Formats: sequence, structure tokens, C-alpha cells
Amino acid sequence: MSVTATRSTGKPVATETVCRSSFCMADRVPVLQPFTGASLIRLTTTSSSSGRSRPHGSTDANTTQHLVADIEKLRAHLNLESALLFGGSWGSTLALAYGQAHPDRCQGFVLRGVFTGRQRELDWFIHDMGRIFPEARKAFLEFLPPDERNDPAQAYYRRLIDPDPSVHMPAASSWSSYESRCSSLMPSRDSGGTGGSGALSLGRMEAHYFVNRMFLKENQLLDNVALIQHLPAIIVQGRYDIVCPTETAHELAARWPIAELNIVPDAGHSAMESGTRTALVAATERFKYIIG
Repeated sequence: MSVTATRSTGKPVATETVCRSSFCMADRVPVLQPFTGASLIRLTTTSSSSGRSRPHGSTDANTTQHLVADIEKLRAHLNLESALLFGGSWGSTLALAYGQAHPDRCQGFVLRGVFTGRQRELDWFIHDMGRIFPEARKAFLEFLPPDERNDPAQAYYRRLIDPDPSVHMPAASSWSSYESRCSSLMPSRDSGGTGGSGALSLGRMEAHYFVNRMFLKENQLLDNVALIQHLPAIIVQGRYDIVCPTETAHELAARWPIAELNIVPDAGHSAMESGTRTALVAATERFKYIIG
């Protein structure tokens, strides 16, 4: 895991490599944000499967439980008593999993595009998201032979873990494009998907976790909210999030009485949409005063 620390001014203060984790994309790995007075030091992680981390795209010892252990190892290595967890999409899943395993090490949560890893959420992504974006779904399925389209997650996974780049790279590009085209309320220049090694880490890791049901028991993260419901949380959710539909954020908030649910009226799933980005910055700033 590569770690870059920045103060609230945005200027880097340290960079070091301390341990191993997984996944990619901006806020999809939780950010540890310890507060000291009114200042904020943000520790942004990149994963073992992307960016500068090595080995790239590895699924070895790569489970939710391994990642929770990595976050705890990072916290201990940096001698942090506790921290704010910030994560979106898969990052929200991992932030919740870490928080429920180590509630005494958490100051609170900023979560975006909530995803709890239930089978219905996995099925939505693979099978039903295309009801809203049929063109993206059509391209996603037509990449596969007709006899493999009934179980696209397994079919893509077989290709994504194939060691031959001529097999895994086209599959990675197709998977990445499918998700990207469904992620924003309005089309953007990035809607074609992540290319190259970024597409591989995204596609391979997502497929790895999907076929293993996120290495979680069904409904685990919602059933165990009581472990963290005494901690403050701000949930930022795009109204038109098609990748991680808004109902999951509502279900989480309903079980977390002190959590604040902020529905962004003009946003989809992407953290880079203007309303969502503004809400996330505001949520992080507010925690300076919530935590004190």
C-alpha cells in the first residue's frame, strides 16, 4: 500500500510504503483522516493492485479480511490512536468492515455511493444496471460469446485472471467501460472507462470480489451497524446513482440514528460530479468541528 499524507492545505507532508492492500479508483480505498485540533492530516492510500503498488493486479491474499488487517496495520504503523474513515463505493464497504472490526479506532465516517456487498447489489451491477443504460449493457454482454452471457461475472473473471495480456486486457477494458458509462448523471469525457493498467486493476479486483461475494456474509455490514452506530457519520449519495442505488444508503441510515444522509439531487455515482464533490469537501470540513 502506498501512502501519501497531506495537510488540510493540500500540500504533501510525507510519503512512504508500509503494507499491502487492494483495489483502485479515487476514493475506493478508505482514507484515514486523523484530526489534531482544527487541522487535518489526510492519509490517502493507493492499493497493491494499482498505481505504484506491486504486484500489480494480484489477487493473492486479497480478501476483505486482509484489507481490514492492512488498514489496522497502517494505523498502528503511523501511531494513530484513531481516525476518520472516508470511502466511496467499495471504499464505503471497506470502511464499514474496518469500523465494525475496530470501532474503538474510528472517530467517524464519511461515506459515498454506499455499497454493502449483498447479493442483490452484486446482481444489480451485473444484470440490472443495464436496464437504465442498455447500450452499455449490450456492449458488456456482446464482448462474451453467446453461451457465456448468462453468468457474465464468472465469464469475465476467467478472462481477467488469465495471465495472457491478449486475453485479460480486452476484458478489463470492456468491464471498465461498462461501469464508467453508468457512473455519471451526464456523459463525460471519462465515460469510455479507465484504460491500460487502471482498467486491469479495476476489472480484475472487482470481478475477484464479486465472484467471492465480497468475502462477507450476506447482510453482514447492515446487521452489524450497532457496533458503530454511536459514531458520527455523513453519507453522501447521488440521487441518480445507478451503480450503487440510493436505497442502500437509506437502509444504512435507517439503522444508524445519528448518521446524516445527504442526497445530492443532480449526481450519479461518480465522486467527481460537482454536487457530490462539494458535499464531500463540506462533510470533511464539518468533521473538524464534530470531532474537535
